Parts: sequence; C-alpha cells; structure tokens
Amino acid sequence: MKEINYLVAVLSMLMYVSCKNAEEVTYDRHANVYFNMSANERDSVVYTFAYDMTKATDTIFIPVQIVGHRVPSLRHYAAYVELDSSSAEQHVHFDALEDAYPLAANTGTDSLPIIVHNLADLEDRSVSLIVKLMASADFGIENPRLIRAKIVLSARLEQPLWWSMWLGGYSRVKHQLFLLVTEQRTLTMEGLDAPKNLYYANLLNMMLNDPFKWVADNLDKGYVLHTTDNGASYAFYHNENPNRALLLRKNVSADKYYFIDEDGREVR
Repeated sequence: MKEINYLVAVLSMLMYVSCKNAEEVTYDRHANVYFNMSANERDSVVYTFAYDMTKATDTIFIPVQIVGHRVPSLRHYAAYVELDSSSAEQHVHFDALEDAYPLAANTGTDSLPIIVHNLADLEDRSVSLIVKLMASADFGIENPRLIRAKIVLSARLEQPLWWSMWLGGYSRVKHQLFLLVTEQRTLTMEGLDAPKNLYYANLLNMMLNDPFKWVADNLDKGYVLHTTDNGASYAFYHNENPNRALLLRKNVSADKYYFIDEDGREVR
C-alpha cells in the first residue's frame, strides 16, 4: 500500500510540474507577429496598375497576424523594406514605411499598408520590394519564414497564379484579350468552379479562333479591325483609342489569323 501511495504522489508531482511548464509556455511566452499569407503569396504579391492607368497611387495591404493573447491595450509592430534586395526605389515607387504600426486593443490581426506609385517606367518593367517584419517592444518575430513578403509592382499585366490552371500559355496580349472578352479580372482555383471558369476560357478561345465574328457580334463594345495591307494583317483597337492597337496577322500556311503577342509569337 505504501508503494502505491508513493507512486501516486510521484505521478501527482510530475503532473503538477508538467502543467506548470505548460502554463509558462502558454501564458508567459512573448507575443509574436507574422504575415498571414500562403507560401505562394509570400513569394510574390503581384500588383499592377494596368487595370487603371489613370490611378497615380494606391495602397497594398499585407495581412498581419499575432501569435499570443489579445490584450486590452494598444500595441505596436514594426516592419521595413529590405532595400538591398529590392529593385523598387524608395520615395519613387513606394513610400518609406512608418517606424511602427498600431495594433488596436483586443485584436489579433491588422493590415500593413504599403503605398505605391504609378510611374511611366513601370509600363516597360516590373520592380519588386521585399518587406519584412521586425521585432518591436510588443512583438517578437519567431519564425523567419513567415515574416517576409515580396511585392511585384508594375503598370503592365502580370501572370496571375490561377492563369495556367485554366488558360495555358501566358502573354500580356492574351491577358488583355481575356479581360476584354470575359469582363473578368480573376478566376478562382477551386475545382467546384471548373464549369464557370472553363466557360470563360471558352469565350476567349472562340474570340481567338474568329476575331472577325467577335467584332461583328459585339459592335456595342466599339472595337474595330483595320487593314492597310489588303488583309495580310489587321490592327485591332477601340475606336476611341487607335494608338493602343493589337496586331492580328495571317498565318498563310495555316490559312488563319492570329494575334501577335509582345514577343512576336502567335497567341493560341
């Protein structure tokens, strides 16, 4: 009986110590902050002014999450741009970050604002900036994999994550035609949305296969096809902006017209 009582006492002591340690880890651990994004998003947050070239500036919001308890007082987290690893220029393509950002009382999430600018050079190239969270008086940065985000900034269309899932090979010209024909900016990557997404993909394919029919069927959209070489090629443009024309050229061997992309390739 004494051995049993002794064993119970030892087990009780072990359980007490275990619970005590668990409490110390759970409640006394310093709060941490990280970017609440998928791995793909952290590797490349693509932002383009291409959808609205009249917009001079905009703000990109990076979701921030804390690990730890919410508290009934204001706290602050900090972030910086790793300039040596960024091709974007501070005070030119983006504004310098603040020294600290407030996290409201009793909250566990926030959005880090990155103010970016639409400049002429972004029409010809994309630039990137590497944003990282840093330790502050209120928050640590325990997991280095979760505190970094790359933003790709341009004023031209960039390939979105979902493109290859539904539409195959990418080009900016094909992307422009997709936006025009479908009037959709994004498609999901959900399998349940396959019928809808394939419908939009088919709309684009029908237009690529017969752009002359598309123009005739959509006169209200204001697009025209104009030739200056007896039908060997056509300029496709909106009647109010002929300076932004896409080239449609005949492939004689295939006896078919193809749009030509920014690299001189046929859009298929």
